Parts: sequence; C-alpha cells; structure tokens
Amino acid sequence: MPSKREPKIIQPEELDHYIRPGDHIVWSQGTAEPLTLTESFVQQRSAFTGSTVFVGITHSTTLGPAHTDHLSFSSYCGLAQNRRLVDADVLNIIPAHCSQLPAFFSSGVIACDVVFLHISRPGPNGKPSLGIGHDYLLAAAQRARVVIAEMNDQMPWTYGSSDLDGVQIDAVVHSSRELLEVAPGTITDTERRIARYATEFIGDGAVLEMGIGGIPDAILASLGDRRDLGIHSGMIGDSAVGLIEAGSVTNALKSVDAGVTVAGVLLGSQRLYDFARQNRGIQVRPANYTHNHKVLASIDGFTAINSAIEVDLTGQVNAECIAGRYVGAVGGQVDFVRGALAAKNGCSMIALPSTAKQGATSRIVPTLGGPVTTLRTDADVFVTEWGAAQLKGQSLNERVRRMIAIAHPAHREALTQQARHLRQ
Repeated sequence: MPSKREPKIIQPEELDHYIRPGDHIVWSQGTAEPLTLTESFVQQRSAFTGSTVFVGITHSTTLGPAHTDHLSFSSYCGLAQNRRLVDADVLNIIPAHCSQLPAFFSSGVIACDVVFLHISRPGPNGKPSLGIGHDYLLAAAQRARVVIAEMNDQMPWTYGSSDLDGVQIDAVVHSSRELLEVAPGTITDTERRIARYATEFIGDGAVLEMGIGGIPDAILASLGDRRDLGIHSGMIGDSAVGLIEAGSVTNALKSVDAGVTVAGVLLGSQRLYDFARQNRGIQVRPANYTHNHKVLASIDGFTAINSAIEVDLTGQVNAECIAGRYVGAVGGQVDFVRGALAAKNGCSMIALPSTAKQGATSRIVPTLGGPVTTLRTDADVFVTEWGAAQLKGQSLNERVRRMIAIAHPAHREALTQQARHLRQ
C-alpha cells in the first residue's frame, strides 16, 4: 500500500481547487458540522453548479432553500433545521436505517466525491480524532476522491474516533471556533409523567439507548436512584453527563464495552464537549458499530427508548411524516428496537405524548397517516403520560384494548368506536 501524502494547508477560499461542478459532497452532521468549510462552500457555490450535498441532522442554518440556485440537497432525515428545506420542497429524502449508511457510502450506493471532516488537533496518540461526531464519515471518506478536513483547536479529542489511518486527507483548513450546541430544553409536566411510567421498565444495570429531547431528558433525570446503568446510543446529550457524574451510570455491568459510554454523535452543549475531551470513559464510534445488530443483541439488558409521530392501535409506528411532510427519520429506530428485542433481558420502548395540537389530535390512531417505520411485529412497550402498554406477545384485540387505555381520555371513546370498524 502506498504511503499517505501529507495534506496541504489551504484557506477556505481555495475549495474550488478540489471540488468540481456536479460533485457529491458529504459532511459531518449535527453539532459536528465543520462550519468554516460548509459556510465557505455555500458562498462559493456558483463554482460548483450541479453539486449535491448529503446532510444528516442539521443544527445550523448554513443551507437554505435559496442555495438551490446551484446546489441540490439529500438526507436520510427531515429533523431539526432540515425542516426548512422540507418546507420548501428542496430536500430529497433517502429512507435508510443508520446501520446501512456506512455501507451505502463505501459501496457507492450513495455517491460521494468529496468529504468535509471536522477534526481535533492531535491528541495523546499524536493523531487527530473525529471529535464529537463519527457516524458514517469514515466510510464516506475512504470512498471519496477528495477529503478536506477542518482542524479546529476547539474540537475535543475523543477516544474511539481517532482512527483516521485508512483515510487520505488531501487538504486541511485550520480554525478556532466554537462548536454548535444543542442546549437542554425545559422538561414539561407531560414529559415528567411519561418518564414516571417509562422508568418502571428500567432496572439497575440496564444499558440505555435514547435520543435527544424532552422525553429522553425527563427519563434520564428520573433515574438518579438506579445503579450501574450503562449507555450505548447513537447520540447522547448533556443529560447523560448528569447521570455519569451522579454515579448512576458506571457502565460497570455492560457485557460489551464494560466501563465505557458509547455513542455515535455528541449533541449537546460545551459542558458535554468538555466532559468528553480525552475522557477514556466515553468512546465515539461509527454507525456500523453503534447500530450493529450483532453488537446490540449481545448487550445484556439493552433498553432502547425511542419516540414517534404517531402509533396505531396494533403497535405500528410512524416516525417519519406528518400530513405528507417528511419531518422525522427511519434513522436508528428499527436498528435499536430489533437489537433490544434480540438482547437478553432487553426492552424496547416507544415513548410519546398522547396528543398533538394542544390536545385536539390523538397521536394514538386507528390507522397511520404516514409510513410504517417500525412494524407491529417489533412492538414491545408503548408509553404515554397516561400509562404503559406492553404489546409483545399480545393478540390484536388485546393490543387495541391496551393502546386505548394509554390514549388521552378525551379520545378513548372515538378510538373504541373506530376500532370496531377496523379489519386488523
């Protein structure tokens, strides 16, 4: 194998030396977005007419509908700031499980000519790391014609994400700028009530997967009396730090990665980034590990906590669309649901408020208004602020009864009437 070339140090304005019109561009998602590169790319977009940008969850406003004058956009999700592109009908959705994305890039199923990485300065091993976001980036970078890295001295060096040996970085832009942040929100009374029922299914030693937002934050905030919890998740936020510092999360009993919190992306504030910096107790790993079915199935007590836009009376889940608008994702939900069901003493929870639109609309419905993200054959536990319904192994009739029992009282009679006319 030929030795790697030393990357060239460049200025952001020199991207046109490396990117061609019509190229397919991929960059780090979420709070790991390399803003110096992405902002400069958008400013220079007239030089890259016909190029397509693939983005994951987006927490910046770097891309906007007006930029389709020269660019087109694709993503696996409509989350966060991607909704601006969805609303303008300029985001092409590629439905995918997170576990599939690395292989999609490495095989060329999703085209990738240029990758922007956001890396730290060299750490204890003398090499930079991918810092707070790993995901599918290495698979894409190994396939790409050109890899350009933003080396930011404010990006924390993290364990698990440091293996860039298989990647030829062609050019480096140096920067010193604060990372994007996702601040914890205020937990509502409804979210606290959901957490009260959800935590009944989480015992000492459970290994948690959760998303970011009010419900996961409320559940984690309710676990202060648990002991030796573990974390293996696609993403973690600040609430995970609180449980680790309180001693509730030790990862001591994990059957895989004992003593270590594992995540694919860190989506939080500076508090989380400072905590993760050169912290051996946190590893940032790629999606083909964090979402790998064999890995998840081997984690004793793996407990997946996910949410939904709506669920039907038999346990089907729509986590993607509202009224024809793609605002969610397949993402990691099915990966984690099936991993939890396959794990010894595992549990899969779908936790959601019972209503939307200030109570006018039930989120427990007779039939889904959008696609089936998670099949009813994968149903386990559903939780709302009105209780928990365990559906695994239950008949269709019993599932309907249990789901109506956790719907908002104002909608139960209508759901009962509608259920009588359904052919399940």
